[in-house]
Amino acid sequence: MELAFLKPLFDRPGPWASVYIDTSRATEEATKVQKLRERFVAAQLIDASADAYTVRAVIDTLAHEPVSGAPPGRAIFAAGAEVVLDLPLAVSPLNTEATWSILPHVAPLARLRGDEPPCLVAYIDRTGADLELRDAHHRETLGQANGKEWRGRGHRSIPTDRYEWHYRNKVENSWNETADIIAGEIAKQWPDSGARLLVLTGDSRERKAVHTRLPERIRASAVEADSGSRSPGASKSVLDRQIAEAREAYARDRLQSALERFRIGRGRPGEHRKASVDTGRGDAAEGVPAVVDAARSHQVATLLLAQDASDAARDVWIGPGVDDVAVQRGQAQAMGVAKPVQARADDALLRAAAAADAEVLLVPEGMRGPAGGLGAVLRWSTP
Repeated sequence: MELAFLKPLFDRPGPWASVYIDTSRATEEATKVQKLRERFVAAQLIDASADAYTVRAVIDTLAHEPVSGAPPGRAIFAAGAEVVLDLPLAVSPLNTEATWSILPHVAPLARLRGDEPPCLVAYIDRTGADLELRDAHHRETLGQANGKEWRGRGHRSIPTDRYEWHYRNKVENSWNETADIIAGEIAKQWPDSGARLLVLTGDSRERKAVHTRLPERIRASAVEADSGSRSPGASKSVLDRQIAEAREAYARDRLQSALERFRIGRGRPGEHRKASVDTGRGDAAEGVPAVVDAARSHQVATLLLAQDASDAARDVWIGPGVDDVAVQRGQAQAMGVAKPVQARADDALLRAAAAADAEVLLVPEGMRGPAGGLGAVLRWSTP
């Protein structure tokens, strides 16, 4: 999960109301159930000493949940009588949860938000391509790439043998120019789209021609799907399934790669391995003290958080700055924090990771990950 969307939560002081609620409406009494959940949320926040104005802001937001089209769940973060972030969830929370704490309780998002990557989809034919951006929650049209189509003086049939080579050469040159235009438009849109996966769909020959013309950095993130069409009204159900499978495979491979880098970087218990010039592998940190040190110095490239992390709720000491995090109170004071306060380790580390443009990957229950459930792949080695 990329963490940039969480930055607004760390630009203002707490305390914070953090609410995770199931918003599905699968039963006839869904509206009644929703009202009961809202009352439960209000009671939980009031019992935790949340101020009345912030509680009211949360409840007003929940009351405006649409009757239809609601996501499986929502995460709401509020402070100072204002809802700062209202997020749809890809997975419904098992239980409604409402907390009041110095930091927003963002750690559950790693499980509930979903980690399938945003993807750029290009619907390709001989005349150009339609570009679409997808993530787990919505789709957005990014525009078109229109190429050239040569029709040979209005003829729809192939000319006589004398001109056949000339005709075919013109058509081929026209398509090559169109493929160049499409690849160029994808390369232009890619950096600002936020996509991490490119799906090329449409006519087989045309999509392969575009694939070969992409810059290497984008081609490495591209897959082809054979069920899409640029034609209006074309069914996309099979394509949707193929894209979902490609996104799941991407997320799975990225986690496996990060865990492999973590295991190599960690080495044997108590051993530090230096980065390899040949492989580009960095060191790893494991356990709360080591990960806190790495997060404070912006070394964390990937934060690994196990779903059943025993160290997640461990207390650390923080200050107002995103890098003000320490295992001991005296250490925080030595860093210049006048009045350190306690916070959950996972939330404090996610705050530091978001500020450093790191990512967080959830290690599913039953998969071997870092001891205690908290680890990191580092940007550079610790001497």
